[in-house]
Amino acid sequence: MNKPFVHPRVGEKAAAFLTREHKLLIGGKWVPALSGKMFETYDPGTGRAIARVAEGDAADIDLAVKAAREAFDSGPWGRITPSERGRMIWRLADLLEQNVDEFAELESLNNGKPLATARNGDVPLSADMFRYMAGWATKITGETLSISTPGTFHAFTVREPVGVVGQIIPWNAPLLMAAWKVAPALATGCTVVLKPAEQTPLTALRFGELIQEAGIPDGVVNIVTGFGPTAGAAIAAHPDIDKVGFTGSSEVGRIIVKAAAGNLKKVSLELGGKSPVIVFPDADMSVAVPGAAQAIFANSGQVCTAGSRLFAHKKVFDRIVEGIAEQAEKIRVGHGLDDGTQMGPVISQVQLERVSDYIEQGKAAGAAVATGGRRVGNEGYFIAPTILTDTTPDMSVVREEIFGPVLCAMSFDDDDLDRIAKQANDSIYGLAGSIWTRDLSVAHKMARRIRAGRIGINIHGSVDAALPTGGFKQSGWGREKGHEGLNLYTEVKSVVMSL
Repeated sequence: MNKPFVHPRVGEKAAAFLTREHKLLIGGKWVPALSGKMFETYDPGTGRAIARVAEGDAADIDLAVKAAREAFDSGPWGRITPSERGRMIWRLADLLEQNVDEFAELESLNNGKPLATARNGDVPLSADMFRYMAGWATKITGETLSISTPGTFHAFTVREPVGVVGQIIPWNAPLLMAAWKVAPALATGCTVVLKPAEQTPLTALRFGELIQEAGIPDGVVNIVTGFGPTAGAAIAAHPDIDKVGFTGSSEVGRIIVKAAAGNLKKVSLELGGKSPVIVFPDADMSVAVPGAAQAIFANSGQVCTAGSRLFAHKKVFDRIVEGIAEQAEKIRVGHGLDDGTQMGPVISQVQLERVSDYIEQGKAAGAAVATGGRRVGNEGYFIAPTILTDTTPDMSVVREEIFGPVLCAMSFDDDDLDRIAKQANDSIYGLAGSIWTRDLSVAHKMARRIRAGRIGINIHGSVDAALPTGGFKQSGWGREKGHEGLNLYTEVKSVVMSL
């Protein structure tokens, strides 16, 4: 392997981290993969290798599961009080904030997102998730029950940690997705085997060092870098993992469900989306235009909840499309570490080709390109923010998740909310949606009609730690964040005592 490239804008701490040969965190120790294999991770803004990472596989996952099992069954973790657990989790948030610049640079460099987005969004939101879940550690309760069978009884329920959990996170928001999963697992008292996406392992590895610095006992969080078909598949199939949590594509989600059937482990999935953005004729265009643009172009469109299908009333269709196009053409596309960058690259050459191919499919099927539709530059994996018009429900660009900065715009000329909702719900997905109107009655009626796990009204959504997120239909199982997110990591036990 060639010597990794260190970008000249990277600070000293991040540069020092990048130049290491990165190992696996198993049982509190940093160890090489048993095979000795390593792989390179890349900067999508240049296409150049930036670090070398251990390539864990099934044998390494097995060691990590054994460490997590020992920590859960016989380690000090189970004897730590909820308040102590909460303090440790809170300490993780403090450490993230103390190292915000380093984490932001690593996230920007490895994922491609603008540095300002990582620094002002991903890192503080991750810290906020740990603080939110730290507060829940002392508030996990059961219920006292009244039962009606003859006799005198005392009956109640308790919530206990589910056990060893395997967590597989995606590349589009690596640090934040790790926080969404690790924080509730720790709050409930579970132990973790975490596998970051092979494209973006760096912030997870640096986070592993914070785990140790925060005083969390050895084996409670284990981090194995590697590839989906090997390390990821081993997590899904491992007989001593009690639950697996996955965020990613619906295709991989189905594979995980099949693999998990061996020991009937619990499964939570946050999968794909094709979320509708519905604009009514009375909508405030000064809010709807930038809101719809943000919904699809944020993070280069690589967001499960991205507002990728625009449904606008015929009276305002031209106006909103022109407005979003104007916004798109002003977006500064560039390397995540460059000053002023507003949109970075897509994650890889594979993703660039996937997005480009969808645009070509759309054009071949009759769609028109209102703006964008092209690659930007010759280095890195950049694609211009794109709007397709003249799209129809049967086109692949409308039906399938592109996971790139491509908006499919369609109009409606109808006041029948049921018919509008039917069109918006015509998808295998049901992850998110947004409604843009000044009419409170229309807003609430449509929110009830859209089959999705998260609905925004005059906003496409929020990533606040308190707001549950998850999908209907083929967008997944379960809810992350909020109090609902804790339920993924607990078992309910009923206890009844005859008096």
